[in-house]
Amino acid sequence: MATAQNGDTVRVHYTGTLDSGERFDSSEGRQPLEFTLGEGQIIPGFEAAVRGLAPGESCSTRIEAADAYGERDDAMVGSLPRDQFPPDLTLSVGLDLQLQDQAGNPVHVRWWN
Repeated sequence: MATAQNGDTVRVHYTGTLDSGERFDSSEGRQPLEFTLGEGQIIPGFEAAVRGLAPGESCSTRIEAADAYGERDDAMVGSLPRDQFPPDLTLSVGLDLQLQDQAGNPVHVRWWN
């Protein structure tokens, strides 16, 4: 049976958990994540976990920060006053937002408290 290699388009279901066991993301209830191996469409650690799997095979892996989004950089953490958001927006921990900086460039942010 063939295994997933660079250049193959794959579809996978996944569940991401933190070391604490808290689930932070999952494809449960959605379509599988589809990507082409080796094209850098997803984080390197996830690609490495999928590479070599056969159809129907599953695995568990721990992805280090260096193979994901990098180490936490406190210089990238900031605060915005609540009045900078629409009043009808419900803010909850983990909410992902895309804002714009003063030059109109997109900025990805996550609400933490």
